[in-house]
Amino acid sequence: MRAARLDATDWLILRELQANGRITNVELARKVGISAPPCLRRVRALEEAGIIEGFTALLNDKALGFDVAAFAMIKLHRQAEADLIAFEERARASPIVRDCYMLSGEIDFLLRCVAPDLSAFQDFIIHELTAAPNVESVKTSLVIRASKRAAGVPTELAADNRRPGRAAERART
Repeated sequence: MRAARLDATDWLILRELQANGRITNVELARKVGISAPPCLRRVRALEEAGIIEGFTALLNDKALGFDVAAFAMIKLHRQAEADLIAFEERARASPIVRDCYMLSGEIDFLLRCVAPDLSAFQDFIIHELTAAPNVESVKTSLVIRASKRAAGVPTELAADNRRPGRAAERART
């Protein structure tokens, strides 16, 4: 099941599951307007196709004692494929690194980090990042406040583009 072959019901299922991964199949089926057995079949098909990668709980970092959130911008000396892979493996191995993105432009990698305190984050930067082979520079920015955190993808945008007549409606405006 490729994204291009998803119908409106599939998009509704994805939107509902992304908003509430703990929803029961019966409630999900009711919300998307189908009965429970075909709803469950569709969810399983979306999982098998790799569109639904899994389910997880969103945790409150501050409530759990993780007081520091930060971004680290990494520039490497060399960008050969082996060097990029080695850095990605290093990032994946660190529990402080929650997300790792390879970028184009002046910065090679952007890391989203979460640590219990500033001291732990500083130790990570000094002993793991700046000391890593091939790292030319590390710039960090502490998060003051998160104004928006949205997991997943904007299903409402993809679903809107697939509604019949929507493209024609946009073309008229």
